[in-house]
Amino acid sequence: MRGFQPQALSNARRARGLSQAELARSAGMNPGTVRKWELGESSPQVDLLAKVADLLDLAVADLVKVPEEERYPGDWRVLRGMTQPQLGAAAGVTTRIVGSVERGEISLSDNAARRLSAALGISEAELRASYERVRSRPLGAPA
Repeated sequence: MRGFQPQALSNARRARGLSQAELARSAGMNPGTVRKWELGESSPQVDLLAKVADLLDLAVADLVKVPEEERYPGDWRVLRGMTQPQLGAAAGVTTRIVGSVERGEISLSDNAARRLSAALGISEAELRASYERVRSRPLGAPA
C-alpha cells in the first residue's frame, strides 16, 4: 500500500495503551499481522486497515500519507478506507472499471469521473489529475 506509515500505526496503538495482540483481537485478526505491519514486513489490506484505524479513533489518512500532488486514483480510495468493490458499489460502476481506472488502463469517461469523484468526495479535477499521473507513470512503476 503506497504511503502506509508503520510507525504511525505503532505510535497510535501505544498511545492508546494497547498491545499488538489486543488490537489484533479487537479487529478479529492474527497478532502476527499487526506485528508485520508495524515492522513494515507486510502491507495491510485497506478494509483491515480501516477497521484498525476505526478502533484507534483514526482516519486511514492518519496512517497512510501520500502527498496530494502525487496521488493516484487508488490512493484516494485507500485514504477513504474503501476496497475496489466498495467504491464500485458507491459509484455505481463495476469493480473492473474501478481497477482499470486506478491502473490507468482505460479512458476515464465523463460519467465514470463524475461518479467516482462523487463517491470519493473529491472534485472531478482532483480525480482527473490523479488519473493523468497514473497514466503517465514510468513503465514498471506500481499503480
